[in-house]
Amino acid sequence: MHGQMSELAPHKYTVTGSIRAAYGARVAEPSSPPTEASTMSTTQNDIKSPGSVLVVEDEVTVAEVVGKYLRREGYETRIVHDGQSALDVLKSEGADLVVLDLMLPVVDGLEVCRQMRANGDATPVIMLTAKDMESDVVLGLGIGADDYMGKPFSPAELVARVKAVLRRGQAESNPSGPTLTAGDLKISVVSRTVLRGDESIELTAKEFDLLVHLASHPGQVFSRDQLLDQVWDYSYIGDTSTVTVHVRRLRLKVEPDPERPRHIKTVWGVGYKFDN
Repeated sequence: MHGQMSELAPHKYTVTGSIRAAYGARVAEPSSPPTEASTMSTTQNDIKSPGSVLVVEDEVTVAEVVGKYLRREGYETRIVHDGQSALDVLKSEGADLVVLDLMLPVVDGLEVCRQMRANGDATPVIMLTAKDMESDVVLGLGIGADDYMGKPFSPAELVARVKAVLRRGQAESNPSGPTLTAGDLKISVVSRTVLRGDESIELTAKEFDLLVHLASHPGQVFSRDQLLDQVWDYSYIGDTSTVTVHVRRLRLKVEPDPERPRHIKTVWGVGYKFDN
C-alpha cells in the first residue's frame, strides 16, 4: 500500500486517488479534522486518556492518519514503523492495545505477535492485513491476535474497534465478577485466570472473553454473528472466521480432548454452546 495523501481542505477531509485505495470509500467525519494542537489542548486540560495505543505501520501516511483519528478520541498514541521498534516500545513502555500491520520491515507483524505472547504479554492486538491474505489472518488469530481489519479500511471503523476491545477488557476486569466452574474447569473473572484441575491455562484476552461469555450462558446456543456482536462488541459484517479460529484455539487449550469437546460444543448449522 503506497501512495500520497492529498492536502487536507480547511473544513473537511478529501480522500481521493491512491489514498482512497488505501482506505476504501470516503468516511463522513465532523467538519474539523483532528490536529496536533487539539491533542495538546486535551492534554493541557488534564482530561484522562481512555488508554494508550501503539500503532505499528510502515506506511507513513497510513500511520499518521490512524494516529490522528486515535488522538482526536483522546488516546495516547505512539507510532513506530517496524516490528523490532514495536517490541522495544512494548518492553520499555507498554501499551493498552497494539494496532499491528503484518507486512513490516525488520520483524514482521506475525513474529511481533508471536514474541509478545511467548513473553507473556497479553496486550490486545488488532492486525491490519490485505484482503487476500486469509492464511495470515488465520495464523495471526491462532497465535494470539484479538481481531483484524482488512485493507482497504476505514480509520473511523478502526477507532470503533479499538474502543470496543478496550471497553470489553475493562468490563471483564470488574472486581465484582464471579468465579465460574464447569467440571474441573475454574474461570476467575476477577483475576482473568483459568484452571483445569491444578493446571493453569494461558489464554489471550479475546479467548478469555469468549470463554467467559459462553460459560456464563450454559446451554444457550450462539450464532457466530451473535458472538461477534456480543464478545467483540461491534457488528462485524461478512466474515465470521475470527470466531471459528478462536473457538478452535480455545478448545485446544481448555478441552482434554479437543476432537471430542466436553464443554465448547458445535451446534451444526447454528453456532456454539457451552455445556457444564
